[in-house]
Amino acid sequence: MIAIVDYGAGNLSSVKKALEHLGAAAEVASDPLPIVTAQKIVVPGVGHFCRCEALNSRLRDPVLSAISRGVPFLGICVGMQWLFEGSTEAPETSGAALLAGQCSRFPTEVKSPHVGWNRIQINNNSRLLRGIENGSFVYYTHSYRAPVIPETVACTHYGGSFSGAVERGNIFGVQFHPEKSGNIGLKILENFCAI
Repeated sequence: MIAIVDYGAGNLSSVKKALEHLGAAAEVASDPLPIVTAQKIVVPGVGHFCRCEALNSRLRDPVLSAISRGVPFLGICVGMQWLFEGSTEAPETSGAALLAGQCSRFPTEVKSPHVGWNRIQINNNSRLLRGIENGSFVYYTHSYRAPVIPETVACTHYGGSFSGAVERGNIFGVQFHPEKSGNIGLKILENFCAI
């Protein structure tokens, strides 16, 4: 069973439908128990980083405990940003600090939010992006971005390079929305289900 963590930061139904389309059993979880017993965990998210405060206050410990036990974790959009130390969007809200760095706003010379299709430049061997062609288009909608770090497995260029996808051990994150990225997104979710 895949637990889709509900902390009030949305897009749960689209993620659940995409996973079920692939034949995966998925359950929306707003309480710790389904997270503790899940075989995989997905933390989606749309909107302001301050929403992670609800994740931190109610579900942080069971999610981090599962990750430490080796349960595969996928963060989507704000869910990926939560993996970092924090974001300048909400400096008072901490991230999980599983990855080094702060998320920051796009520079003023580009339109923000960054909405629509953009390419990912795959730059590492990645289990999550296995079978995805370099330069594939995925769907983004965000105003803040994660830095490029050693765990970055795909970059996107918009006002400079930022992390489109990160990966370390059982931890995976994508800034784009695989559930809205057509066949490419479904393949990425299928890869996660197979891990």
